[in-house]
Amino acid sequence: MTREHPNITLARRYHEAVSAGPSDDELAEFLAADVVHREMPNALFPHGAERDLAAMREAGRRGREALARQRFEVLNAVAAGDQVALEVLWEGTLAVPYGALPAGHTLRAHIATFLRVRDGKIVEQRNYDCYEPPDPA
Repeated sequence: MTREHPNITLARRYHEAVSAGPSDDELAEFLAADVVHREMPNALFPHGAERDLAAMREAGRRGREALARQRFEVLNAVAAGDQVALEVLWEGTLAVPYGALPAGHTLRAHIATFLRVRDGKIVEQRNYDCYEPPDPA
């Protein structure tokens, strides 16, 4: 039996925790104090975004208000040294209306996430989020 690379285990645990809506303390278990998260331009953030730890926490709080639930499913993961590349399926069910979409609508995105790990903590996260078009039904 092959053991999973420890940075892949960290990445999986991190995505499971984010799915559950972690507290700031729970998030700190995974993220270095100097973490940088870069979200490349996508349908929800057309100009992309760059966040430090405080901004990641704030984005998490806004997400918990906007979403009734969310789930990250790691479909594939590869690690080399301090780098991890992930293929992730994300689903989020709206708690409140978003534009023309009603509360209860489920959004889906196919995500490529690249992490850099230092001393067992994530120091860099780069996301390429490809959102499925909303189902008009």
